[in-house]
Amino acid sequence: MHASGYRKLGKTTPQRKALLRNQVTNLLYHGKIKTTETRAKEVRRIAEKMITLAVKERDNFDEVEVSAKVAKKDSNGKRVKEVVNGKKVTVYDEVKKTVKKDKPSRLAARRQLLSYLYPVTEVPADGKKVRKNTKKVDMVAKMFDEIAPKYADRNGGYTRIVKLGARKGDGAMEVIIELV
Repeated sequence: MHASGYRKLGKTTPQRKALLRNQVTNLLYHGKIKTTETRAKEVRRIAEKMITLAVKERDNFDEVEVSAKVAKKDSNGKRVKEVVNGKKVTVYDEVKKTVKKDKPSRLAARRQLLSYLYPVTEVPADGKKVRKNTKKVDMVAKMFDEIAPKYADRNGGYTRIVKLGARKGDGAMEVIIELV
């Protein structure tokens, strides 16, 4: 082994970065992925750090009450309009909402996670009405709200690597890396 801090995985830098971002994103989204042992070890390094960050910052926000203008809708979900000085304008209601406002360090953490994770789009499993029912997954929110709480009292070691055996084609050791 050479002393540099990471494995090159036989890829150019941009290829390697893309591969790892992809695998880390998928691991955090699906909870487990199948890959080769060497890749899994690199994925683990990154994923563990990201979870640690999410755990640290998960409760670091203030609840703030904001008033938002929301378009008033009728029973059919159409916007209610009224005529003002001969113009049709949408009627707005003032609504009080409580939002989570990140404290600075949580905002920084959120941006750090966002800068690494790829956007995840959820497509309906049955493949019907794909255009309409596709939704963007807020991965950072998932990290803070779903993943982090599970590991709040665990110090590191959020992932597990299980060996599956050698791959037929090239004998590479295949593993499943999963969130514990």
